[in-house]
Amino acid sequence: MAPNSRVQSRIARGSAELAILALLDEQPLYGFEIGRRIGEKTAGAIQFTLASLYPMLYELEKRGLVKGQWRPNKSGRDRRYYSLTPAGKRKLSPLRHEWSLFFKALDRLAGVSRA
Repeated sequence: MAPNSRVQSRIARGSAELAILALLDEQPLYGFEIGRRIGEKTAGAIQFTLASLYPMLYELEKRGLVKGQWRPNKSGRDRRYYSLTPAGKRKLSPLRHEWSLFFKALDRLAGVSRA
């Protein structure tokens, strides 16, 4: 990956809610796996440390968009898996639409698709 192909953390934080909800729409995941998949699916452009990811997960859980549940792990400590709640599923579609509008507006303003 080129040195400037990673999104700065302040920009990535704004996309965290969409990224997490979209991943959990596919299947329940534990925190480390959520972070790993975000990195994989964005080719490393968006990455979260566990120290920044878990507060986001706790906030989403507090808002009722995700639910955490401890599950046994045969190879060590139990893991807290997060899944999308019905409220999280309802939030995801308008959130995707809102981000789509944002990207289109940013492209009109700054020509980001031509960058």
